[in-house]
Amino acid sequence: MPVLRNADHPAVAATDSVAARYAVAVMGAWAAETATYPFDLTKTRLQIQTEVAATKHGYKVENIGMIKTAMGIARQEGVLKLWTGLMPMFQRHAIYSGCRLIFYEQFREMLKDDKGKVSLASASIGGLAAGSLAQLIASPTDLVKVQMQAEGRRVLQGRQPRFNNCRQAYAVLYKEAGIWGFWRGAIPNVQRAALVNMGDLAAYDYSKQFLIREFGMADNALVHAAAAFTAGFVAAVMGTPADVLKTRLMNQPVGPDGRGKLYRGMIDCLQQSVKNEGVMSLYRGFLPLWMRLGPWALINWVAFENIMLAIGGHTF
Repeated sequence: MPVLRNADHPAVAATDSVAARYAVAVMGAWAAETATYPFDLTKTRLQIQTEVAATKHGYKVENIGMIKTAMGIARQEGVLKLWTGLMPMFQRHAIYSGCRLIFYEQFREMLKDDKGKVSLASASIGGLAAGSLAQLIASPTDLVKVQMQAEGRRVLQGRQPRFNNCRQAYAVLYKEAGIWGFWRGAIPNVQRAALVNMGDLAAYDYSKQFLIREFGMADNALVHAAAAFTAGFVAAVMGTPADVLKTRLMNQPVGPDGRGKLYRGMIDCLQQSVKNEGVMSLYRGFLPLWMRLGPWALINWVAFENIMLAIGGHTF
């Protein structure tokens, strides 16, 4: 793959259909996900391990950091457990990553000014809208991923596992809460995706165009990497609070009526988290989230841009 190929000199005739760009976006996300997934699992465990609400059921409340959490998972559950839930994450990106890119590019075309430029505000609106719509569609796969990530901790607490693979997870969750139960936690999930994509899509797009326009840099891997680094940091800062609430809502047990037993909803989860653990609890897991989003954005965008160049398409 031409890692440093200049976008102004594509190799072959353009292959720029919506289907091609969708497929390449998914492939880039899969590559990034495989490399950085252990950070996501560690982040999820950090977000749920100190839930004060869990003490109502007699769970042991822990308070350890990212490295010890990851090492504990590898030691007690096995190294491969760091990739638990990867399959539903692949399923998620098959929907989410393709949709968000196509939606954003459509919104970007609509929001361009008379000179064909997109302002930071317009890019942010486009990222927010694209992320929201894509995540709403893909939310069931995210729920399954979170449930599978949390299952190892459930086993270590001496309780019986509910499922052993992705297919069983879908069946158990459907039995517990029906079809609409797959959208449990969808509101904070969508809010998180809106904020993350306002950081990722908008920050990447704006940073890339800024570097090209203001510094005369070529549209190549150096620009892609710099823009991706900026996008990963902004996405982590903006998305962590909603990510914490989303994880806790999705991870909570449900009653016979399909409703959560710990939180009545997003606002209640926010209030309990801040009251019991302080405001900074909303940034629990920030470091692994940033350490994940930074490399994730780098791998995803460099892969997307270079695959598009390799098939003769246009960069983002």
